[in-house]
Amino acid sequence: MERRQASGGTLVLGGGFAGGYVARLLGRRGATVVTLDNFMLYTPLLPEAASGTLEPRHVVVPLRQMCPHAELLLGRARSLDPDARSVVAETLGGTYAIGYERLVVALGAVTRALPVPGLAEHGLGFKDVADAIALRNRVLRLLESAAARLDPDEAERDLSFVFVGAGYAGVEALGELNDLAHAALRYYPALRDVRQRWVLVEAAPEILAELPRRLGLYAARELRHRGVEIRVGTTLASFDGREALLSDGGRIGARTLVWTAGVRANPLLAELGLPLDDRGRVPVDPMLRVAGLPDVWALGDCAAVPNARAGGSLDPPTCQHALRQARRLVRNLTGPPRPYGYRMLGQVATLGRYKGVADVLGIRLRGFPGWFTARTYHLYALPTVRRRMRVVADWTVSLFFRRDIAELSALGHPRRLEP
Repeated sequence: MERRQASGGTLVLGGGFAGGYVARLLGRRGATVVTLDNFMLYTPLLPEAASGTLEPRHVVVPLRQMCPHAELLLGRARSLDPDARSVVAETLGGTYAIGYERLVVALGAVTRALPVPGLAEHGLGFKDVADAIALRNRVLRLLESAAARLDPDEAERDLSFVFVGAGYAGVEALGELNDLAHAALRYYPALRDVRQRWVLVEAAPEILAELPRRLGLYAARELRHRGVEIRVGTTLASFDGREALLSDGGRIGARTLVWTAGVRANPLLAELGLPLDDRGRVPVDPMLRVAGLPDVWALGDCAAVPNARAGGSLDPPTCQHALRQARRLVRNLTGPPRPYGYRMLGQVATLGRYKGVADVLGIRLRGFPGWFTARTYHLYALPTVRRRMRVVADWTVSLFFRRDIAELSALGHPRRLEP
């Protein structure tokens, strides 16, 4: 097996929000990044990519542009030898043993799917760009299917959508796709009398539990005003591709169920032999170091990170926390190590239709001010000027033109050449 050395002595596993920012902030010091994709996904804008407000390419940032001084290897880590200070990685160019002086583990999280009957076979996730594009295409294709139906009950089943999980991802995705479907109806006169049904299912007593209660209640009222059914204190019992059965006995005829009920740490962590807590995350000390492994650090959604400015409680898996962890880690790698601490400045969420909620420095905004604040924050946090300009261009165009309703499910699946 060929051996190579990490650029600058730093090897980063994962090119998501945490790993990508570590490599970016290291700058000319250099790093080698091993990741499956050559881009970083800005997850908070994924709902707008699903609805077509944003071009999907504009919610991802190419890592080679974001981290111009880093070496990028597309592939995945297969094993870790901390004694030899090397990681075996399978890449597009071959399998290598990569030596390092410092190892940063930022492998992120994957969708947490529960063993609900039928969920794996018929449910849809909402974690990456492929999920967003697939969901958009599904909504538009079901509009076409419903328009062709002679049976009104089957048409209504086509136009029924169940979202399980009422955190940021579930609420924002439902709001954006609800906007898309209603905007498209003007082109489907046959569907004017067919009821659309949007159902949000949440196990907790309220939606958007992360936000102050008044903002969560406003979000619920806004969604209900738009005809969304909200089932709180309820879980999914089963889904067969035609009907969702809920824990309260409710039955919802629908062909689409979107699962956004949380994430779990990347299972690759266990394969690498890293120490894990009871939730599968890598526990780290206040300096973000992995106990018992010299010169190994971990951060982001895959790590259990204690926050010194939050009483030592563990950080939630959010982009803003991953960014602050990355900043502290780079300072610790390049200077005297200090404990990580971050006091969250606020939280934001969009609800579609120029409505949103925001809690910034204790100031609570809702409606248009909340929506505008949310967009402003995401624009600020999005890396590279060129990506920000592309997003602003998309948002500006959406103010003057109606949504595009082209369904592109064949994208990426070209027809075979026939002799």
